[in-house]
Amino acid sequence: MNKIIVFFICIFLLNGCSLNKNSKFWTISENISEENNSNFKKILIEEEVFGKEFNANVSINLGNEFNNNSKTKDYFNNDGRLNYNGALKKSSRYKFSKIKNFYRFEPKISFVNKNIIFFDDKGSILKFDEKSKLIWKKNYYSKSEKKLKPILQFANNGKILVVADNIARYFALDINSGNQLWSKSNLAPFNSQIKIYKNKFFIIDYSNTLRCFSLKDGKELWNIKTENSLIRSQKKLSMVIVNDFLYFKNSIGDISAVDIEEGELLWQLPTQNRLIYDAAFSLETSDLITDGKTLFFSNNKNQFFSIDLETGSFNWENKVNSSLRPSLVGNYIFTISLEGYLVVIEKNSGNILRITDVFTDYKNKIRKEIKPVGFVVGKKNIYLTTDHGRLMVIDVKSGKTNSILKIDNDKISKPFVLDKNLYVIKDKAIIKLD
Repeated sequence: MNKIIVFFICIFLLNGCSLNKNSKFWTISENISEENNSNFKKILIEEEVFGKEFNANVSINLGNEFNNNSKTKDYFNNDGRLNYNGALKKSSRYKFSKIKNFYRFEPKISFVNKNIIFFDDKGSILKFDEKSKLIWKKNYYSKSEKKLKPILQFANNGKILVVADNIARYFALDINSGNQLWSKSNLAPFNSQIKIYKNKFFIIDYSNTLRCFSLKDGKELWNIKTENSLIRSQKKLSMVIVNDFLYFKNSIGDISAVDIEEGELLWQLPTQNRLIYDAAFSLETSDLITDGKTLFFSNNKNQFFSIDLETGSFNWENKVNSSLRPSLVGNYIFTISLEGYLVVIEKNSGNILRITDVFTDYKNKIRKEIKPVGFVVGKKNIYLTTDHGRLMVIDVKSGKTNSILKIDNDKISKPFVLDKNLYVIKDKAIIKLD
C-alpha cells in the first residue's frame, strides 16, 4: 500500500513541476530573448574598431603653420606642428640608474632653456646641459622612501621646479641650484600632469581630487573632489588652462571645468555610462587638448570627443580608438589609433578626412603585439614611437611610413622635441637625436 502511495506522489511531482515551465521548483533552461524580455539590457556593448584605410590617396597640406608658443603648448597641451625635420642620427645619451617597471609609467622630460631635468630609480633629480653633462644631482628622499622607487612628475616656470610623486610627496626646488625651497605631503599619491599658473600650481591625486597649491610655500588653497574609482589606472590624468579656467579629466571619464581664482566647479560632463564604471576599469583616455574654445580627447573605448568649453556640451563624437595625445594643426586633428592607423579629422565637423595604415610593414601576427606610445607632428613628418622600441617616420602629406628606426628592444617614451633635437626616454637613458 505504501509503495502505491509513493508511486502516485512521484507521478504528481513529475507532472506538476518538471514539465511545467511556470513551475516555481525548476524548469528546463531556455535562451533569453532580448526582443521578448523588456528587462534585459546590454551593459557592455562592443564597438567595432576600424581596421582599414579610408581616403588613403587624399593629400594633407599644412602650409607654413608652426607652434612656437611654449605657453600655448603647455597650457593647451597641444604640441601642434613643430619646426623639426631632423636627420635622426644618435648624437648623445643622458644616462641614469635603471627605472624598474618603466613601461608602466608615462615619464616626461622637463626642459629649461636648453637643459633637461629628469630622475632616476631612487628619486634623485638630475639636471643636464645640452652636451649631456650633469649640472647637479639632488635627492630629498629618506632611505625608506628610496626603497619605494618613487616616480616623479615635473613642471617649471623657469625659476622654480615643482615635483610630485606616486608616494604622496610634493616639493619645490630652485631650478638653478637644485636647492629645496619647501616640502609637503598629501593624503593620496599623485597621478597627473602638473600645471603652474601665475602663483599657483595644480595636480590631481589618486582620489580623483584636483588640488590647488601655493607656488610660494606649497599650502593647499582649495580642492575639487570628483567621483572616485576603485581601480587605480597608471594612465596619467591631464588638464588644460584657458584664461582663468582649468579643465580636467578624472579616471572614470568625467570632464570638469573650474574657476581658478574662486576654486568653484562650473560644470561637469560624464563621458561614460555610470552603469558601467566598475566594468570599464580599463578605460584609458588621451591627454586633453584645446584650441582655446573647444576641448578634444579620445579613449580606448573607440570614442573621440569635441566639447564646448563654455557650456560643457558635446559638439560631436567620432569612433576613433586611441589613448594617445592628439595634435591640432590649423583645422586638422591628427591622432593614431591603438591598431596603428593614422587618422586625420576636421576639427569643426568631426568628419574623418583620411585614414592610413602606418603599421603596414608589419605582418599581422607581429602587429597585433605592437602598440603606439606617442607622436609629434614635425615640418614634413610625423614621428611615432612604439612599445617595442621603434621610432617611425611618417609622411604628413601622404600618411605613409617612410622609415623605421630601431632605438631599443623594449618600450620607449613618446618623443619630445626641443629646438632642433628629438628626445626619447628608455628605462636607463634619454636618447637625443638631431
